[in-house]
Amino acid sequence: MRTVNIYAAKTHLSRLVDEALRGEDVIIARDNQPLVRLVPVSHTAGTARRLGTARGQIRIADDFDAPLPDMTDYEPRS
Repeated sequence: MRTVNIYAAKTHLSRLVDEALRGEDVIIARDNQPLVRLVPVSHTAGTARRLGTARGQIRIADDFDAPLPDMTDYEPRS
């Protein structure tokens, strides 16, 4: 893990980004107090979602919306 202060980070930003892309931990600090960690963005962040990929994996019982047996004392509101 590499820790650099903000001034050095501004001066060597492109080199620090390359290190983070290689999987190295880069911490940016101020007055020797860690503030942030430089990490690469996930490559899946920009992919579009596909609908229907879970089709057939979830089953709902036929009586899913039937009243519960212990709720017979309650009357529905109008």
